[in-house]
This record gives sequence, C-alpha cells and structure tokens, in this order.
Amino acid sequence: MRRVFTPLVVALVVSSCAQTANVEQEKTALLARDGDWAKTGSDPAKFVSFMAPDATFAMSGMPAIKGTKGIQDALTPLSKAPGFSITWKPATAEVSASGDLGYTSGTYAMTMNNAANTAATENGHYLTAWKKINGAWMVVSDSATPDAPASLSSPAVVTPASAIKWGDVPPFLPKGAKLAVLVGDPSQPAPFTIRLQMPDGYKIAPHTHPTDEHVTVMSGTLRAAMGPKWDDKALGDFAPGSYANMAATMPHFVMAKGATVVQVHGVGPFVVNYVNAADDPSKK
Repeated sequence: MRRVFTPLVVALVVSSCAQTANVEQEKTALLARDGDWAKTGSDPAKFVSFMAPDATFAMSGMPAIKGTKGIQDALTPLSKAPGFSITWKPATAEVSASGDLGYTSGTYAMTMNNAANTAATENGHYLTAWKKINGAWMVVSDSATPDAPASLSSPAVVTPASAIKWGDVPPFLPKGAKLAVLVGDPSQPAPFTIRLQMPDGYKIAPHTHPTDEHVTVMSGTLRAAMGPKWDDKALGDFAPGSYANMAATMPHFVMAKGATVVQVHGVGPFVVNYVNAADDPSKK
C-alpha cells in the first residue's frame, strides 16, 4: 500500500509531544465521525457535507480535486453510473495532543459495472486527514489506493478481425452502437483497449472522462469537437487513421458520419460523465 502523508498528518505527529486534550476520547469520537461519514457513499451532497470547504479529494485513476463544489460535481455523475457503490470501514484513528487534528485509515470497496455491464469491484485502503472546525471534525484531505496496483502491461492478445466479439454498449452510452473489449477491463485502474461500432448519425452528447481517452478512427468518419454544448458548426471530420487524445475532464462530443468504428485505449476506470445529466442514456 502506498502511504500518503498530508501536512496535517505530519503536524499531528509533531504536536504529539505536548498533550493538552483527552486523546483517547477524541480518537473514539473521530472513529465514530468517520463511521457516520461512511453512510453517505451513495449521496454526493451528504458526502461533501462532512468536508471543509477547501478539502482535497483524490481517488485512484482520477486527478485530485480541491473544494467541495468540485468534489460534488465530480462524484454526482459517477454515483449515477450503472452498478456504482462505494463503502468504507474505518479501522484506526490518531489524534494530535491538541485534540484538533487527526487522521483515520481503513479499507474501501468501490463497485461499478464494466463495459460488459458486469459488476467489477476495486478494493483498497484509504487515509483521511481531519481538522476540528467550530467544534466538529471535518475532512480536509481524503485519498485512496487500490490493493492491486495498476498493471504496467496487458496480457498478450492477438485477435483477427473476424474473431472480435461485439456486444451491446453499456447503459451509459446511447443505444444502437456495438462495443468490443479487446484487452483489459475498462472498469479497473489498468490499461484497456475497446472498439466502438457506430451507425450513421450516432451521437454522444457533451461529456468528460476522469482519465485520458485515446481515440483512433478505424473506419468511416468521426465528427468531433470540444466544448460543453453541442454545436454542429464546431464539428470536425476525422478520416480513418486519425488520432485524438481526449484529455481528462475536457468536455467533448462526437457523431458518426456513415458507419464508423473507433478504437479507444487508455488506463481505466473508463467513465462517461455527461455535462448535462439529462443526456445520460442510463437515466432515461
């Protein structure tokens, strides 16, 4: 497990030499507070209510996010992904001698459906730094690391075009297209490669991903543009052989001109966050 030390955790250790609070009592209270927080995993609004306004949040495979608004905005679409759930169990707590700084650690389990619409679970450990604000323990930094590190390489795979297995796209993509997983598991923090087969006129509304999305046009014409709102005039045409890296958190939208196949590779988890929640097919 990778160990993460925030400035508050370091301050906690340094301040332990001069006890001014009932540390054991505060440890018990802090564990209980973390336990209450663990009941909010399915509700982003309640989740951030336990956080200081300038808190930092970092999950494996996602860039660190600062501030409760940004954290809630990032977690809301993730919480609506098919099969999503996150649970955690605090195991230990440490509190500074002054009684106003502390941290908790424990285990977590995050589940969501993969590209094959099958539940996949990531298990790991977390470390949360807390600070007393107006008498209440509030999260100032939260980070997590999976037990199994991201694979540095993928298994050897050689698949003739005729042997590629196509299936329906997962619920978070519009119906009508087909998807094939060539290697890896897109729901996990590891390398993956998939292909998306789209009919003429197929559209994916403005959206973002928490990780980079590398796209190569295999056949047909992919029309794509950047931005949070659909704009036909902004669409550019990309012929077979064209490549694009849709950077993490960058809004973009795409459309197929004629029957089109694209190949997408990257490091998971592969998540689609729609700019406008009403565009999410899984909610219709």
